[in-house]
Amino acid sequence: MDVDQLAWENDTANNPRKWSRLRKTTTLISICMIGFTTTLAASIYAPGHEQVKEDFHVSTTVALLPLSAYSLGLAFGPMISSPLSETFGRKYVYLSTLPLFDVFTLAAGFAPDIATLIVFRFFAGLFAAPGVSVSAATISDFTPPEQRVVALSLYYSIPFTGSVAGPLVGSLVTEARGWRWTMWVILMMAARIAEKTGTQGLQVRPEPVMETIRKFLSSTVTRPMHMILTEPLVGFICLYCGFQFALLYTFVVASPWVFKTVYGFSLSEQGLSALGLVVGCLVAPFVLIFLGIAIRNKDLARCRNQGCPVKPERRLLIALYGSLVLPIGLFWFGWTARASVHWMCPIVGQGVAILGSILIYVPCNFYMMDIYGSKYGASAGGASSLSRYLLSAAFPLFVTQMYEALGIGWASSLLGFLAIVLAPIPWLFYYFGPRLRARSAYEHGT
Repeated sequence: MDVDQLAWENDTANNPRKWSRLRKTTTLISICMIGFTTTLAASIYAPGHEQVKEDFHVSTTVALLPLSAYSLGLAFGPMISSPLSETFGRKYVYLSTLPLFDVFTLAAGFAPDIATLIVFRFFAGLFAAPGVSVSAATISDFTPPEQRVVALSLYYSIPFTGSVAGPLVGSLVTEARGWRWTMWVILMMAARIAEKTGTQGLQVRPEPVMETIRKFLSSTVTRPMHMILTEPLVGFICLYCGFQFALLYTFVVASPWVFKTVYGFSLSEQGLSALGLVVGCLVAPFVLIFLGIAIRNKDLARCRNQGCPVKPERRLLIALYGSLVLPIGLFWFGWTARASVHWMCPIVGQGVAILGSILIYVPCNFYMMDIYGSKYGASAGGASSLSRYLLSAAFPLFVTQMYEALGIGWASSLLGFLAIVLAPIPWLFYYFGPRLRARSAYEHGT
């Protein structure tokens, strides 16, 4: 270790691993609040699309394009922001992009036509992306692997919680004030976050300017896409996690239609039907933390006795259970959403489905972060964001038509069958992950 590296390791002001517990906690809270707000902003628009349809005289599919446009922004934003965070530091990426997210959210609220609304929503999502894609790498910067269970379990549940809370908040706001107020609510929340968190952030170890520029131009812009195409661990995990977000946005768009069609729910009642999803998201971190700590303690005890290292594939153990829970929840929702069955039953089915989805999504991202560490973790996170938000942008445009054509039971069953087809992915990595890691072209580390 050279003198500069040794100085950096002992620098309590700039080295995030040396921060106090209080500073780590407040940083984690700030990151979670940013993640919640930026994902809430994605789905809060959904309940207002019928009003947009009437105001701008467009079809349902076109009225849903601002929802998909925001997701597209979230998909492509990390392609630049994640590598930039590895080159220039996390703090500067947060401070340069999140104010622009506020600006374009404000502009979307004043949009005079559908084309303008779509464009502004895309740029709002583009500049909101670091609030999701860079955050996991930020947490890994100041948290060693053995302490990440609680922090990352809480954080990785945030995108789901924000997304499912969006229709709940959006339906109440739209019914009371109109769809434009869904933008104002996000701005109010962003102002509160800025007031509480200020400009707190962190930066990675600085490098010489020319070396920084060389790295950025030569490899960092294209790295997330390169990892998807060349790293099986990244590619298949991104596919599976992308499917989880596609399911999430299926519920965001199709679930209100289901409860309106079958049970005659009003707009606000359709939003309240998302409480099953919200409860599933809130329960998930406790399940993850409890099982994660139990598995970790068991592994540490075994390693003390046998003197063997803990394999990162153990992170996937919870995902194995989640791969079984998810299709059960989908079939449950699909075949109980009928007039002869009380509306609470499909709501519980939604909660079970989203719980299973999070039990897959979080351990898979844990695993990817443990493998690629702080050095390439943000790029792996950017690749994950690209896949999940591309799918979440596409699904809202056809899921309602799918449910109308196939019926609630068979449309949900189709998704359940897809979940079964993809279920072997964490099982295969659990058993064959070490072989794939040995062939990786990217340096592994924590």
